[in-house]
Amino acid sequence: MTSEKAIVKSILAYLNGLPECLARKRWGGGMGVAGDPDIDACLRGRSLQLEVKRPGEKPTALQAKRLDEWRKAGAVVGVVTSIAATRALLENNSLLIRTNTPDPAYIVSEQSL
Repeated sequence: MTSEKAIVKSILAYLNGLPECLARKRWGGGMGVAGDPDIDACLRGRSLQLEVKRPGEKPTALQAKRLDEWRKAGAVVGVVTSIAATRALLENNSLLIRTNTPDPAYIVSEQSL
């Protein structure tokens, strides 16, 4: 099974390939807030807060609480397990711009995991 670290890496590559997007891995430790989501991103001025899990895993109660805090502040939040789940979250929140020209960032293959 794919590791959470590999899933985070692939989602970061996907997000950072989108126009007008900047995504970073949030690192835990003394300077962070316990339970904050794994990925902190901004796409066209919208805050994205993503908790990454392996398929079948669920966020802890603290992680769910932090996601709810971000949601109440206006961020787009989600628990994602893949590039496809991330893309679906963005589509459901009208954050992907469709054009007639192919966008290589939009068609990233999950086979790169």
